[in-house]
Amino acid sequence: MADLRAIAAGLGYADVATYIQSGNLVLSSTEDVERVAGALEAAIAASTSVQPAVVVRTRSQLATVVRDNPFLARGEDEGHLHVLFTAGDAGDGSAHLDLPSYAPEEAIDVGADLYLLLPNGVGRSRLAADVARQKGPVGTTRNWRTVTTLLSMADEAAG
Repeated sequence: MADLRAIAAGLGYADVATYIQSGNLVLSSTEDVERVAGALEAAIAASTSVQPAVVVRTRSQLATVVRDNPFLARGEDEGHLHVLFTAGDAGDGSAHLDLPSYAPEEAIDVGADLYLLLPNGVGRSRLAADVARQKGPVGTTRNWRTVTTLLSMADEAAG
């Protein structure tokens, strides 16, 4: 994670911080999300043997993800919630799935984000595995605790 922070700082981004060992990065920039994603992808590929797909959300976008979680509105257990952040339309990754057949697991797409309710965890989830196999936009899944922690980190960086 130190290497990732150094790469981001080397690109001129400010307030660079990482969260846990999974590639979560918080930074400040005046550039748009596509430019930040492209710059990070290129710099990481040039500095390492990894060819990453980088998905970026602004602090405001992340706050909207947290605020608009349809499963929270229903009172679902936060420990069962995940979000698949995509670089496109999240519905493209679940459109060909018979979602009711996965019950009690559920997925609801909202723009570029796919909210997942996985009562038995992501590791045992047939829905999460099938979503990952679908052709669609590149994405990365985070559990709800990580999503809310990243928002808190972004809030701290924004001052």
